[in-house]
Amino acid sequence: MIGLQEFPGLSLQSLPIYVLLTVVASLRIGSFLVASPFFGTRMVPLPIRIVFSFCMGIWVLGFIQFPQLDVILSSQLISIALQELAIGLSCGMILSICFAAVIMAGEKIAATCGLAFALQVDPSSGTQSPVISQILSLFLLILMFATNSHLMIFEMIYKSYETLPIGSFANFSNLVERALYSSDIMFKMAIVISLPIVSILVLINIGIGFITKSAPQLNLFSFGFPLTILGTFFALYFSVDAIQSVFSDLLNQSLSLVNLLLEGLADG
Repeated sequence: MIGLQEFPGLSLQSLPIYVLLTVVASLRIGSFLVASPFFGTRMVPLPIRIVFSFCMGIWVLGFIQFPQLDVILSSQLISIALQELAIGLSCGMILSICFAAVIMAGEKIAATCGLAFALQVDPSSGTQSPVISQILSLFLLILMFATNSHLMIFEMIYKSYETLPIGSFANFSNLVERALYSSDIMFKMAIVISLPIVSILVLINIGIGFITKSAPQLNLFSFGFPLTILGTFFALYFSVDAIQSVFSDLLNQSLSLVNLLLEGLADG
């Protein structure tokens, strides 16, 4: 294994080696930024992600160990690069799957209260999604940055260079298991978020049904929809503390799953 300390001077002959090592060091963090929530969305332009990944690669360049130069300059560099990309993409995709729980919960709430037609362009994906999904997604992102969860993720990736050095063999046998478990977290947390509000909306719809049955002259569309929409926003307003607690639990489970994935890849 070689380190950056073996290149004390930046001469013209060693410049290509420095560039190659920087590119290899930035593959893991760069692929994570491509697939992770917020950093991998359209809200962060691609040039900023590329510059940030190279800056992170330069920062970790003096702390991590590389294979021998003959290994890096050989055809084995392709397998090393593919493995680094797979590690970063796996962490980012699992984190994105867990974060998709709030989008699914928002879609179910919007479909129940009649706001499914209130679509808006999602800046993160470029597609149309309900307004409630975007509100919950932005709430989760704000909570992630407020609790420094993004720094914890970067710390996990930085420590993964010690447990899983560049060029070492990674065990991808449990990758499918972690992906399925992240899907389980997505569906479970989506139900936990949406079920209380959907239950309140069901009770409101039952009350509206009794009212329209006793007074048939009331129009369901002019009387029921405004009431369910107002009830949804009141329920969301008074359940902010509970939603914040659920989102904190979702962040903790997502970080734990990424940590377990990196530890499982190192058990090769």
